[in-house]
Amino acid sequence: MMRRVIAAMLVLMPMASMAVELSAKEQLGKRLFFDLNLSLNGNQSCATCHAPEGGWTGPDDAINRKGSVYEASVAGRFGNRKPPSSAYATASPKLHYDARIKGFVGGSFWDGRATGERLGSPAADQAVGPFLNPLEQALPDAAALVARACGADYAPLFKEAWGPQACADVDKTFDLIGLSIAAYEASRESNRFDSKFDAYLAGKAKLTPQERAGLGLFEGKGKCARCHISKPGPGKQPPLFTDFTYDNIGVPRNPDNPFYYHRETNPMGAAWVDLGLGGFLQTVPIYRVYAQANLGKHKVPTLRNVALKPASEVVKAYGHNGYFKNLKDIVHFYNTRDILPACGEEGGKAGLDCWPLPEVAANLNRAEMGRLGLTNAEEDAIVAFLETLSDGYMPGK
Repeated sequence: MMRRVIAAMLVLMPMASMAVELSAKEQLGKRLFFDLNLSLNGNQSCATCHAPEGGWTGPDDAINRKGSVYEASVAGRFGNRKPPSSAYATASPKLHYDARIKGFVGGSFWDGRATGERLGSPAADQAVGPFLNPLEQALPDAAALVARACGADYAPLFKEAWGPQACADVDKTFDLIGLSIAAYEASRESNRFDSKFDAYLAGKAKLTPQERAGLGLFEGKGKCARCHISKPGPGKQPPLFTDFTYDNIGVPRNPDNPFYYHRETNPMGAAWVDLGLGGFLQTVPIYRVYAQANLGKHKVPTLRNVALKPASEVVKAYGHNGYFKNLKDIVHFYNTRDILPACGEEGGKAGLDCWPLPEVAANLNRAEMGRLGLTNAEEDAIVAFLETLSDGYMPGK
């Protein structure tokens, strides 16, 4: 319980101050995003798992060190994946099959199940999901969510943002809640574009020799930029460091994932396998034909704020299940996955002598990772570059 209280306090502590004027929709979305009362027991908000000081993902050191999955509003219940960043996500298009790349693009959640078809925005579709998920905020239905939101002290913002009929109809207001949160997630308070790398692109900062080398490796030998786009767009839009596609990078299962050990919500126990996008596509008749080729694939995340955390000593987890506990380890995995042998019964230290087998062995990306030939110094340079992507850069500090 104390951890929840501390987390609730932390999410209200902003990063380096940035004056942003929010529209009425964005203000409403912000209040909804940080409202603990929009959960069954009044103890979990969107920001509990998507905290600004944690790079808009999970900020809790103790959780990130182990299973990396955050507890629901109901004690003892857990989801099955690490929370992804909510920032820089609203540009993701609706989930669709792209024949040019022979793969899926867009959607939200690690498995793409927030397709954007309902509200026209994957981010808005995603935003309302956790409120009714028994493994997250656990409210019983849309009516319960609307009653709490429209009974809050910020309720007048509904009419200011959406007109006099807001809060009059449960289904419509439920949708407005998702659209409002997505509006906040698209705001300059969430998507700040004020990292050291942004300053570098604007000619207002210089990268160190190591950071500059890391950028070159990121875009070259490391092959990172093939999915994590690092070049400005055609209109000089800042890069989002994702192409919104899906990949199976071969992440091992995280044995500390609490979802394995809660039979009430996971009857399969330790036999459960995270099938990612392919698992979702199996449930959609028009996409079922593509399911097999997408088993084990998860959304390519933005790398913006990938190094940002509440304090240097806090562990931040990486991968859809939080298996990796620092940037160096996951960069080393990308570099050596197909070089080191599989860890066996005889032991061996993961990442040094061996790597555990992938949770899903099918559809591994072998073209862009696994055998990169990076030296230890080159891995460190890539990590140094990734650290320039944290928002809140202040020259000279």
